[in-house]
Amino acid sequence: MLICRDFTFDAAHHLTAYKGKCENVHGHTYRLRVCIEEGVKEDGLAFDFVKLKEIVKERVVDVLDHSDLNDRFSQPSCENIAVWAWDRLKGELNLHEIWLWESPDTFVVYRGEG
Repeated sequence: MLICRDFTFDAAHHLTAYKGKCENVHGHTYRLRVCIEEGVKEDGLAFDFVKLKEIVKERVVDVLDHSDLNDRFSQPSCENIAVWAWDRLKGELNLHEIWLWESPDTFVVYRGEG
């Protein structure tokens, strides 16, 4: 069973190794989807949505929300942020994939490889 929950956070950044508009400081309302894989237990639940929210907010959302991502990443691309989020969560959750949108129609999906 895949258990997924969406989160949002706002942050500013500029891409340091990029030529174009995104090399200038700008902000996004990011949308983060965290999907974990668990079997359904005897109580009919695979994983408590409340617990999932607590873990992701503490380990990822509250760290990045209303921050300058360049203070944390040398190149704060959507790809690098997704890998960082995966690394922050992998010890706590049985991750399946992470989706990270930086706008309503642009996003990355990361499954823990490469």
